[in-house]
Amino acid sequence: MLAAPAWPATTASGVVSSIASHRIHTSQRSLSLFQRRRNYASSLSVPRHVRKLFCVQVKVPDGVNIEQGEEDETCELVNGVDLLIGEGEDTIHAYLLKAVKNNNGSGVLFLSDVFGFEDSATRDFAYRVACNGYNVLVPDLFRRNPWRKDQPKSQFDKWLQTQIPLRVSKDIDLCTKWLIDEFKSAGISEKLGLIGFCFGGGRLIETLARDANSNFATGVCFYGTRMDPSLCNQLQVPVLFISGDEDPLCPVSVLEEMERNIKGAKVVVYRGRGHGFAHRPESQEEDKEAEDAFVVTRTWLQEKLLASVARSVV
Repeated sequence: MLAAPAWPATTASGVVSSIASHRIHTSQRSLSLFQRRRNYASSLSVPRHVRKLFCVQVKVPDGVNIEQGEEDETCELVNGVDLLIGEGEDTIHAYLLKAVKNNNGSGVLFLSDVFGFEDSATRDFAYRVACNGYNVLVPDLFRRNPWRKDQPKSQFDKWLQTQIPLRVSKDIDLCTKWLIDEFKSAGISEKLGLIGFCFGGGRLIETLARDANSNFATGVCFYGTRMDPSLCNQLQVPVLFISGDEDPLCPVSVLEEMERNIKGAKVVVYRGRGHGFAHRPESQEEDKEAEDAFVVTRTWLQEKLLASVARSVV
């Protein structure tokens, strides 16, 4: 088994840890997220005393009652920490989910959809990836200005214009460097995985196309929007594309073109599913296609990323 990375208190990239543990807030959305995380941790084949040993300390807010015997179940297998990465005007927020138990020594950069890095669905999915042994970094691609669900759709294009592509690319590169520096400090593999959803899926293609230093071993693109097929010949690593055939924002024809022009690429299309189904399922317990998409992703990362990590430490 690969050694878990020893995350240093400071790094060359000037990161400052602002919060040492994930906090559960009293809002209904956060309590729902808390419940789903607890259920997922409980579903793993890990004895309760082991879960307690490896849990992250969770602060339960005043006024929230915990029944007897329930406290052990709140323990998690993942340590969450808020970060500031960079310096001065280039500083951006990010959220790191670090696998505590069975850490496989690999990192994943996670590019969110337009709702941003604090969205509960985004953090749910990132948490599940981390539960499988990965260290997942979710950056704030929108600099505290994500698209809000209560905004009128007629304002979307105007909002999108405020997300300057060059600035977003620089932020992604900064976070990539931060992860690489962390892994260098820990003395383990420097190969990363890349996952992108919707807006982040389009940025995934651009990121891999300019990956001159071969930092990434693979990518997983969920219903990427505004993807540029002309960049395909610049990608040097295999990419898994996941989408639904009723997604107007991610046409299957574009995915098939990507598959033809990226060596080792694979497209998985779910019939009858629209945009966002994999990380915003109707029900985490009942949506079989969303669960299957996660299993496909997990298998892909095992085969493409972990194999690369193993080769780099031999």
